[in-house]
Amino acid sequence: MTDQPKKWFQTTAIDYPNSRPHIGTAFEKVGADVQARYRRMEGYDVLFLMGNDENTLKVADKAKELGLEPQVYCDDMARQFREVWGALDISYDVFIQTSHERHKECCRKFIQKVYDNGHIYKGAYEGWFCPGCEEFKSEKLHKENAGLCPNHNRPLVRRSEPCWYFKLSSFADRLLAFLKDNPEYVQPDSRRNEAIGFIEAEGLEDLNISRHGKEWGIPLPFDEDFTTYVWFDALLTYITGIGYGDDETQFHKNWPADMHFIGKDITRFHCHYWPAMCWAAGIEPPKHVFSHGFVNNDGTKIGKSMGNVVEPREIIAKSSVDAYRYYFMRECAYPGDGDYSGKRYEEVCDSELSNKLGNLLSRCITVGAKSFDAVLTGTAGRVPDKVTVDFDAAKVVAEVRTAVENCDYNLALQAIILKVCAPANQYIDTEAPWKLVKGTAEEKERGKIVIFNVIHSLRIASILLKPFIPRSAEIIYTSFNFPKPWSELTYADAAELHAQPDDMRVIATLIDGKVKPLFPRLA
Repeated sequence: MTDQPKKWFQTTAIDYPNSRPHIGTAFEKVGADVQARYRRMEGYDVLFLMGNDENTLKVADKAKELGLEPQVYCDDMARQFREVWGALDISYDVFIQTSHERHKECCRKFIQKVYDNGHIYKGAYEGWFCPGCEEFKSEKLHKENAGLCPNHNRPLVRRSEPCWYFKLSSFADRLLAFLKDNPEYVQPDSRRNEAIGFIEAEGLEDLNISRHGKEWGIPLPFDEDFTTYVWFDALLTYITGIGYGDDETQFHKNWPADMHFIGKDITRFHCHYWPAMCWAAGIEPPKHVFSHGFVNNDGTKIGKSMGNVVEPREIIAKSSVDAYRYYFMRECAYPGDGDYSGKRYEEVCDSELSNKLGNLLSRCITVGAKSFDAVLTGTAGRVPDKVTVDFDAAKVVAEVRTAVENCDYNLALQAIILKVCAPANQYIDTEAPWKLVKGTAEEKERGKIVIFNVIHSLRIASILLKPFIPRSAEIIYTSFNFPKPWSELTYADAAELHAQPDDMRVIATLIDGKVKPLFPRLA
């Protein structure tokens, strides 16, 4: 019997479809996609879930404003979101819409289970409500923030309504112990400390999980005069999307989730509400929650009211999808906040992608094709030389692997550029093989070995870059006759300088004697 591959189930936060995704929304998805692609390379059986959060008052209001039925509006926005994710090469496996009947029915089964287990009761609620967050805010926050929502900078509304409560307070001690005993559950540590500090300072209040007299939403299974509070519905996509309620085999195969990728503004929902909800229904909580930072636009928070929303495809149209993916993972630290500016985007792409990566590839293809008729004869069985004295491929790969698994993507890319690409560029500049090939037979042979060595540096870089810039990394790798198929590569394949079984060949072709630029300069 062969060993079963390790499973890896990851999700992103599901998005409100009241407007199209912008670069801040996409930041989460690209980071999650890097992890999914890396895990597939490492042999995991990956399931990657995304979706849209549609059972919200703001969605119903937006549809009404446009003269559409809510479902028609939601389905069209889901199409638009999926178009953007396709343009960014997001390799999700499941896209869930919370307005669809399957999710609704599975959600009702979960809520009924929690109710049957004695964790839901009826009462009344009055408090300060933010329509933007679709959440009641505390009296303390209302006072401290002059009656405004800190996320939307709009006045909170006083609301009173009958409701059904989830007994969140009864899980406070268990949650506190869980967060303290499982430091890996919430990352980075600053978010975990916030989650712990909130419980210690303010405790947990029971959660209003219903809305009264609303047509749009999921009716509570035990009282259909009420619809389900959006967060008690949205969080359930993580399990309804993998079979909870109608496919127990699929559900138990993938649950608990290995990673939830979320924005830092919704950490509390995933670190307080979600584990308690899981326990109340008799299932395990997820293994990890990664709470990433935000992306600003030229130092300013992105928002429609600010007039500074930038859509991903605007940037892709001026560069490429891989340039986009590289910039946001390289320039914006995933655990923290980052910034986009058109000028900085051009600087990073030109300096690192065009100069250090694309130009290196172009030189190897050009010299190999023109001076050696695309075949580096006599290199079969040859192990490439180190291009720097201190280069240790295994050490570099281990560093990149650790950074990727910790979601420190900027550090991973920094290591690839500084420890693989930069030394290879310095080496080829110093040796100048384009000059050597014009000299004596001995000098031409030396030029051939220089190109051979640099090609193998490109091999290492392409493998390490595969999760980040998959299209361009494949172009680099398949420009030469490396023996292992692109689809079968793992990070371990980059950890050693292997002998080439056949003479090294340049597979890429020149067009009018030139190499098509991998990353054309932007400035």
